Amino acid sequence: MLVTLEGLDGSGKTTVWNALGDAYPEAVRTREPTESWYGEAVYRSIDEETADPLAELFLYTADHADHLSRVIRPALSEGKLVISDRYSDSRYAYQGATLAGEVDDPVAYVQSIHEPFTRMPDLTFYLDLDPETAAERSGKTNKFEQATYLERVSENYERLIAAEPDRFVRVDATQSPETVAEQVRTRLATVLD
Repeated sequence: MLVTLEGLDGSGKTTVWNALGDAYPEAVRTREPTESWYGEAVYRSIDEETADPLAELFLYTADHADHLSRVIRPALSEGKLVISDRYSDSRYAYQGATLAGEVDDPVAYVQSIHEPFTRMPDLTFYLDLDPETAAERSGKTNKFEQATYLERVSENYERLIAAEPDRFVRVDATQSPETVAEQVRTRLATVLD
């Protein structure tokens, strides 16, 4: 089973990811961007204010493709639980926001690039946090952590959730990190039992 954690920067995904690692030590825990050289290229683009949005999308897409072939698919074929801190929905939401004005319907465009090769998550926890709080929590340290940008990202996430309501579980991320992690753990346990 592929379980993904999604939400705006500062919503607590990594905290939940770590808590799930404690609850499911046999699970394969992974994240995007990865720690591969593809992921390193993505991190370099995040810090580059003038990175071309389309080029950046393809860096993220290359990292995702490598992640699938190197980590996700092998683990799933062995029957393992895979928990990913960010996955393809992040690309749809974030790069969809970055490409606004560059291409028609950017979310659909990014999805169309991924559709032929990606593996859809079985369950996605969306840690719901308003853009202003997300920007404050994340420290506004890069171009993706600004409230105006995160507002567009949030709208894209809402579009994704509306399209697949059965896959997404919304969790109120304004609660304490411990409460959020416990709610995710409890819900995942009911699905896995």
